[in-house]
Formats: sequence, C-alpha cells, structure tokens
Amino acid sequence: MSAALVVTTALTGSACAASKGESAPRATTEAAAGAPGIGDPDFPTDGNGGYDVAHYDLRLAYTPSTRRLEGTAGIRARAVQRLGRFNLDLRGLTVHRVTVNGAAARMERSGDELTVIPAAPLEQDADFTVEVAYGGVPHPVDNPGTLGTYGFVPTKDGAFVACQPNGAKTWFPGNDHPLDKATFDFRITVPEGVTAIANGEQTEPPTTKDGKTTFSWRERHAMTTYLATMTLGKFKVRTGTSEAGIPTYTATDPAYAHTLDTVYTASAKITDYWSKVFGPYPFDSTGAIVDDFNAGYALENQTKPIYGGFDPDESIIAHELAHQWFGDSVSIKRWRDLWLNEGFATYAEWLWGEHTGTATAETTFQNYYQIPRSPIWDYPPGVARKDDLFNQSVYTRGGMTLHALRKKIGDRHFFTLLREWATTHKYGHGTTEEFIEMAERVSGQQLDDLFDAWLFKAGRPSLS
Repeated sequence: MSAALVVTTALTGSACAASKGESAPRATTEAAAGAPGIGDPDFPTDGNGGYDVAHYDLRLAYTPSTRRLEGTAGIRARAVQRLGRFNLDLRGLTVHRVTVNGAAARMERSGDELTVIPAAPLEQDADFTVEVAYGGVPHPVDNPGTLGTYGFVPTKDGAFVACQPNGAKTWFPGNDHPLDKATFDFRITVPEGVTAIANGEQTEPPTTKDGKTTFSWRERHAMTTYLATMTLGKFKVRTGTSEAGIPTYTATDPAYAHTLDTVYTASAKITDYWSKVFGPYPFDSTGAIVDDFNAGYALENQTKPIYGGFDPDESIIAHELAHQWFGDSVSIKRWRDLWLNEGFATYAEWLWGEHTGTATAETTFQNYYQIPRSPIWDYPPGVARKDDLFNQSVYTRGGMTLHALRKKIGDRHFFTLLREWATTHKYGHGTTEEFIEMAERVSGQQLDDLFDAWLFKAGRPSLS
C-alpha cells in the first residue's frame, strides 16, 4: 500500500469508524466524499483524499499570442474508499466536460477545487479513469512566502513552467501534492517554430501540420506534480549522451544561446559524477532548460532542471541535478521535511566544490558557522514553515546538518548512508524520522542529540 493510500484513508474516517462507535458495515458500504486535502497540516487544501493517481495523460495546445491553453487531462487512479465524489486541484481554467469511466459526471467548482460527482459511486480499491476537458488563460501563483511567481507563466514566445510547491493546478487538474506520485504522458501542440519541452523523453519525432507542431513526451518514472513541466519557446536545442551513456537534452532561449554548450557539458558531466557518489542515476535522461523569464530561481523539474533568466554556473547545476536523487526520486511526504530536498542539494554544491578543488565542504561549513548572528540560527530547518518555506536555513543549515553528521560518523558511513537512502526510497518517499533512523542504523551510533541541535532547536549548535 502506498503512502498516499494510508493518509487518504485516514482522512476519510472509514478506517476509524469502529473506534468512533459506528458500525463497520456502514463505513464500508456508504459512498463518501474524498477529503479536500491529502493530509498535510501545513497545506490543508493541497492534494485530495479518497484516491491515488497512477498516470496522467495530458493533451495540450497553447497559443502564445493569445495566451490560451486548451487541454484534455486523462487520469488513471484507484479509489482508496467507496467514493461518491472526489476533488481535483485546478486553478481558474474553465471546465468544459468531465467523464468518469467514460460516463458523463457532474462537477462543482469552489476556489481551486474541482469536485467530480460520478454517475455511480466508485467502489473501494477499484481502478477508474477520469477525463477532464478544459481551457482558458492560465494565471500563475504569486506567493512571496514560496518562490514568488510560479506555475504556468506565459512569456512572449511561450511559457515558463515551474510549479513548486503547488502550481501544477495552474495548467492541469490533478492531485497536487508530492505525496501522490504518478507517471506522465504529454502531447503538446504549439505554433510551428515553437519548441515544447516536457519531462522524460520524446516518444516520437515532432510532427507539423497546418502551421502547428505536436511534441510527444513520456516520463515513465513516478513524479510529483510540482516537478511536471510543459515549457515552451523558440529554443536552441542540443542532444547527445554523457560519457557514461546517459541521454542528455539541453535547451536554451536565444538570449542564452551562448550558454548552450557549456550547460549541456556541465549537466552531462555532473550527472555522471553524482551517479558515482549517490548511486545510479534514477531516470532515463538528464538535461537542462535555460529560459529568458526572469524568475530569479531554478527548479529541479524531473529530468529537465529549469533556470529562469540567468546563466547557471556549475554550482547551481550541481544543486539541481542532485535533486534528481533527493527530491525527485526520493520525495517528501509533507512540506515540513523540505530540508531533505534542499539541505541535501545544498550540501551537494559543497561536495562539487570539493571535487573540483574550489573549496572543501569543511571550509564552506566553517564560513557559515563563523557568522554568529546569522538568521539561520533562529530558524530550525527540520520543520519548514508554510509562510517561509524556502528560508535560507532550510538550505544552508540543512546542508550544515549533513556536514555535522559526516564529521560525526565518518566518510565511510556517511556516503554509504547517502547511497542507501537514495536506493531504499527510490521512486518513493522519505521522512526526517526515517532518515535519522537510517543514519543511526548505518553508523551504529545514537544521533538524537546531533539532529535535535541542528534540525529542531533555535540557536547556533556547539561544535563540541
């Protein structure tokens, strides 16, 4: 049973009926509504309960001149309770039609929730399909407490699409929380001359008809919705393979065409190196997208990290590619554990500095530690705050936690731990508690004091 199944069942109350004095037959035979959230207390309306998505089949058409998106989303899922209705996350766009198992379904809208009411209840454990036809002008999310502007961002020649933490709902209906991972197919039609880039690999060459070009992509490995992309533009593209044989796809906006070869080479080289440090690369291809939208950030879109409006150096490329292991393959179950993504990727930057001879991780660690009044000491990174999710502490002090752990247990145990973490939870999820347990098991040491000081307590930890 997947983690998504455990949480969503608990939310519906069906698993706990007997303990509340209700008879078990009543709980299992009556159709209920899936919960309006997946169970993350910090983001209570993100995701949805009652079902677990297996696959998204997205057929999309976008016209940059009108900024209009038309789409049909096919969703394969399994009910984790008897469902009379369930929700999908969708922001703003107009829904034309919904079917469940091929039959017309009723729908309701409230905020960013699309409620689907099947013609007949869905039985617990039943596989089912949903098809949603929709369209309109996508509007990104603007939230200073997260990345700022994210989701589907229209640009002059296409779109910049980076969705962390909950921006997938700006361009397709789904279960928009990292707890529910699924595979994806994309079929994207755009005006001739525009390139459409999505996750995974192209399943067939682009085809052009009547001034429109269609691109087909597939990500066969389970992916969280915030890592999905359909970035569009008049890109320069380079493809090939890394020295280790990993297919590599790099695209740059014409404004950054001068970086194409550099970013391509660095992405291939760094992917190969992390494959030696963290274990085999978990996906079928690697690469990068450099767009001209001035996002001010990069995002680790699965197989296609995206860089918004800047020329990425090797350090930031190393960060985003480390996420392919820590954040993409091994995903978080709840946003409070974000340090498992960002602290690991930040520490990977320091490891890349060690590898290239720029600076040792110890030097970088000490440079941060010797700032006694740094704001990172006031924000314990082990519980990321919903109104300040991407605080620098989650990155820097999260990375410092890993270096303190490395010094405590030694290099042999530390790098064994990183590889075992990436392997044990490959294509799945992990929590802070599970990482601490594994660190203690691999090292044979009791580490509560170390993690408590670095992750959960305010103040600068003592190095002694």
